[in-house]
Order: sequence, then structure tokens, then C-alpha cells
Amino acid sequence: MMQARAVAGLCAVALVMADFSTVARAAGKSAAAAVRPALQTLGSPLQLYEKIPLPGLEGRIDHLSGNGRLILFSVVGSNAVGVENWFEGRLIHSFKAATEPQGVLYVPGFNKIVSAGADGKVLIFDAGSYTLQKTIDLGGEADNLRWDARHKWILVGYGEEDGGIGAIDPATNELLEHTVVKTGGHPESFQIETQGNRVFVNCPDAGQVVESIERDTGKMTQWPIKGAKGNYAMALNEPDQRLYTATRKRPYLIVFDTEGGREVARVPGIVGEADDVYFDAARKRIYVIGGEGFISVVQQLDAEHYKLIANVPWIVGGRTGYWYPQHDRLYVAVQAHGNEPAQLLGYEAQD
Repeated sequence: MMQARAVAGLCAVALVMADFSTVARAAGKSAAAAVRPALQTLGSPLQLYEKIPLPGLEGRIDHLSGNGRLILFSVVGSNAVGVENWFEGRLIHSFKAATEPQGVLYVPGFNKIVSAGADGKVLIFDAGSYTLQKTIDLGGEADNLRWDARHKWILVGYGEEDGGIGAIDPATNELLEHTVVKTGGHPESFQIETQGNRVFVNCPDAGQVVESIERDTGKMTQWPIKGAKGNYAMALNEPDQRLYTATRKRPYLIVFDTEGGREVARVPGIVGEADDVYFDAARKRIYVIGGEGFISVVQQLDAEHYKLIANVPWIVGGRTGYWYPQHDRLYVAVQAHGNEPAQLLGYEAQD
């Protein structure tokens, strides 16, 4: 197994950005289409380490989560959550979860798995036996899940025009009504401060904005996104006070100053149809995962300056993944197509 993984790693390539604007003007095409022919092959910041087949799981794979050696992922077409052991490199279990499951979360210290569904229901399972403990109906589409380590709460984004972020106490499996934060529409990806009191929310339904919300008062400040749409994916670099959001139309990685909402930088040429963004704190890199067939790697030069250093190819159609900082691994999910089963691809970050 280890030898096979090493061989797979040697097969990976990186595609590095050339002059974006010049190529786009010359080709007369969309930004994403113009970038691809201009990329060059160099050493990769991400090397393919393993391919893990996921037989019997059909349909789009949505968000992922992790716990020690386990990777959890939602499979929309199968209404299931899959459990993969990355150390063994195999699927060890799958179980019926929320309807059209989106967010999935392992709850540390409580040994629970939470699944959020498009029907607005949140299901809480025992992570040892996979038995259902509780179903909570939020009344509107339940999507992203986050673990609030400071308060020891499960946070869930839900709803449409009456959207919000609710908190669930894993000790009692009860929704804490007083902790609900209202948003300007359906919340997509959101991130929470660990040292502060704010939650940052992608809210394209509210006119393509990022919302900064004080959790204790509910006070909201909106940061508009100009010249781009579809801000679904987000990551937070709390020490540098930077927030990263990826747009789909046009594809940009946009960097905000979290203290005032100032747009710090806008990086073109990233992958389109992005649904996940992760920040690699050790290397000061941002990984953007999108459906156009590659992973964009953006280097933070300093808090004010950023550069696209690679577009690492993988498989068209996958949008989601999971960054495992303890093991320098980025996992990306690919749904079944043709005779190929669904699979997880594991990439190892390179210095």
C-alpha cells in the first residue's frame, strides 16, 4: 500500500499560472478557459498520495469532515454518510443520514457524528454504533456545520430568506434558541473566530455579500463583493486578520481584512465552481477546490499580497474536500462516473 501511494505521488503534476490578463485578451475567452492553455509544468505544491475507491456510493459528494484516522463525507445521491480510514486507505462504513445530506461533522469529546440535510433536518448519531440519537427540524435547508470548541457547541447554517446559524448542545442534543444568529439570506460557508466573538458568513442571496456578525449582540456588517458572484466557499486566517472567499462568476479568491471589511487583494485565475477553501497555516497557502478539474494553490506572500502559484489537476466535477493540517493532507472527493466508483484522492502538501 505504501509503495503504491508513493508511486501515485510521483505521478502528480502542478500547473503554474502564466500572465493571466495577457492570455485572456489574446484568447478572447472566459477567464477560466483562457488560463488553462497558458499553464506550465513545474514541481507541485500538492502531490497525489493515494486513491481510495468508495464502491456502492452514488451521487454527488458534498462536504467532508475528519476525526483522527477517519474522513467523513456526505453522499447526496445515496442519502448517506461514508466513513473512510485514511491510515488503511479504505472505506470502512456508510450509513443512512439526512435527506440530501450536505454538512457533516464529527463532534470531538462527545463521539458523535452530525449530518445536515436539504430538508432542514439535522441528525445526530453515536459515532461508535452509528445509531440515530436525535433529529432536529430547523424548518429550512440545513447546510454547513462547524464545531465551536470554545463553547462546545455544534453550529449549523440553515434557512432561506429567514436564514441563520443555530447552535446545538451536544451534551443534551438540544437546539439552543438563544444562540441563533440571523443572516441576510441562506448562509453558505461560514467561519467563526476562536479568539473573538464574530462569525463570518458568505451570503450570496443578500446581494453577494460577506456578513460579519457579533454573536453576543447579533449586530451585522455587510461587506459587498463587486464585479463577481457566487461567494460560496470561505476560509479564515485569524492570526493575520484575513478572510478568504472564492467566487464562481467570475472566479476570484478575494481577501478581506476582518477588522474593517476592506478588500485587501483579488486573485484571478483560480478554479471555477469552488465549494471549499482551506488555509494551510504552516505554509501560508490557500487551497481552492472547484468543479473545473483542478485545485488552485494561492501563496500568501504577506498579509497584503497573494499569488496564484499552481493549478493542480484532478477530476472535473468534484468541488469539495477536507484539509487535515496534522498530517499535511488535502482530501478531495469525486463522485462515481461511468465504470469508475466514487473515490477520495489524498494529496500531500509539499514545502
